[in-house]
Amino acid sequence: MSRSDPGNVLITGGAAGLGAATASAVANAGGRPLVLDLRAPADDIDHELVDLADPRAAEAAAQLLIDRSGGIDAVVTAAGTDACGRLQDVDAESWERVVKVNLLGSVAVIRACMASLVERHGRVVTVASTLGWRALPDATAYCASKFGVVGFTRALALEAGESIGVTLLVPGGMRTTFFDGRPERYKPPPDADLLAPAEVAAAVLFALTRPAGVELRELVVSSPTEPSWP
Repeated sequence: MSRSDPGNVLITGGAAGLGAATASAVANAGGRPLVLDLRAPADDIDHELVDLADPRAAEAAAQLLIDRSGGIDAVVTAAGTDACGRLQDVDAESWERVVKVNLLGSVAVIRACMASLVERHGRVVTVASTLGWRALPDATAYCASKFGVVGFTRALALEAGESIGVTLLVPGGMRTTFFDGRPERYKPPPDADLLAPAEVAAAVLFALTRPAGVELRELVVSSPTEPSWP
């Protein structure tokens, strides 16, 4: 039998995009979303404001939510950023921030929650990308971070064994603010077939509510015309 609800779910990047859609899905399913983000989420969701590019601050903020909630049943690492351009044209701070937020911040939050997750036989859903499998030019920072998420998640699944569930989520392009502010050449074309974040969040919720002993190790969610997969 699937779990009746997802429990206490810590979501990075839960104020917008996939993170916000996941928070709504968790709440609608009877769970309690808890958010880490640079800005406050909508509604009355318990949260901590933190820059996930600072791993120690991310760990501390996660611990505050663990303490207030009494424990974490799941972590979803939906926070993400990008810095498009050729390697020599992207300044070092912007390039490194992508890796810090997408990879190191995710790892820091999961590490902070591990004791609670093991105690509750919880679940982790990491959000990678189709660009965690396929490299593109002018995306070295993003590909490095998401390839890292793929490798980290696969290793964590083996390390965790039966103690926690671990799912690698690989979404295609979504209709979010992620592409805002980019030069036009790095934006999807107007007729791009992008996913609604709520559809991807439904897949996250499905992974979170599997019973013990049932693992969704890797889950790809994309439109039929996703250009970066396979």
